[in-house]
Amino acid sequence: MWHRSASFVLERNMALQQKDTLTNSDGRPFSQEPTAMAAQNPGSNISMYYQTRAAHHGVVTSDWLAQAQAATSGLPEDSASESYASGCEEDNKRFSVVAEFNNWRKQPELAEAVAAIRALASVIRSSQATTMMELEIELKKASDLLKSWDTTSISLAAGCDLFMRHVTRTSAVEYEDFNSAKSRLLERAEKFGEISYKARRIIGMLCQDFIFDGCTILVHGFSRVVLEALKTAAHNNKLFRVLCTEGRPDRTGLRLSNEVAKLDVPVKLLIDSAVAYIMDEVDMVFVGADGVVESGGIINMMGTYQIALLAKSMNKPVYVAAESYKFARLYPLDQKDMVPALRPIDFGVPIPSKVDVETSARDYTPPQYLTLLFTDLGVLSPSAVSDELIRLYL
Repeated sequence: MWHRSASFVLERNMALQQKDTLTNSDGRPFSQEPTAMAAQNPGSNISMYYQTRAAHHGVVTSDWLAQAQAATSGLPEDSASESYASGCEEDNKRFSVVAEFNNWRKQPELAEAVAAIRALASVIRSSQATTMMELEIELKKASDLLKSWDTTSISLAAGCDLFMRHVTRTSAVEYEDFNSAKSRLLERAEKFGEISYKARRIIGMLCQDFIFDGCTILVHGFSRVVLEALKTAAHNNKLFRVLCTEGRPDRTGLRLSNEVAKLDVPVKLLIDSAVAYIMDEVDMVFVGADGVVESGGIINMMGTYQIALLAKSMNKPVYVAAESYKFARLYPLDQKDMVPALRPIDFGVPIPSKVDVETSARDYTPPQYLTLLFTDLGVLSPSAVSDELIRLYL
């Protein structure tokens, strides 16, 4: 289990108490909604987050690709409407936040959290609520429903939580009529979505002062925000070289090396076990993050931790590029202190039934092994992350 902050535990306990007492108009408990949603996610043991990345970035295993295509094919309108109840009367035209989310997240360049933010904005736009309380309850239920789709996705949960705090926590709406208040909420929601969408470009610009001519950059896995930083540097006519790890088992490093090659930047592909061999040629390490936690550490693709350990021992800076919607109120204590995010692994040969295979998709890198974090909030030291989390969530 994750060790979350005290405020999160308190809010979760209050929410659980409310779920025990509140019911829908037809007598069904609210807790049945995530259950209905979970029933539509047949691969519940496999992280939907990594299945989506598989569909977007290419995977060498046919089974995994088939699962990813099934996951992103969208949900039937009838089943989606059953899982999403906004308090309105049943009809064929009722808005489905799940279907809206699935439509947005099919875009390869759109982050999952941004897709969720835009889907929640559509909830406000299509809502039939007549009071602010009804609208906030509808948003809360839609947010919980999206988070239940994949409980292993850190950015999805954090994006939904930040949306709720940014959009609904404003005292100005208390002094306006409902239509004006709803318009203000929609305006704030759309603005928050635009800010989140532009985060990658902002981070790419902030990285430029640290990428110097003649440097060699080691990257691990496929991170769209790291790729944006490399693109910006190439467009600024900076001369640098990139070393890409293969990124087994999904080989996302192959995809990144192809993208870097299109920029006419010298790039070399490495097997994952060659990092120590090549580290003396490296000037800096650049990685993305699935999530940034309260300690200032990061949760990212498997192998990030060992690269950071090695870089620290050889006095190489480790830079992290991550959007603010990946800042989560989580506090993992060690590698086993995480909700498992699993993905299939194909070794290319049959594996004996008595041999266990480690299928964890990510690891935790403590803050002492990181140098700086590049975010759309600015360039932060790991120790400053907790302060930014307080500003974001309060």
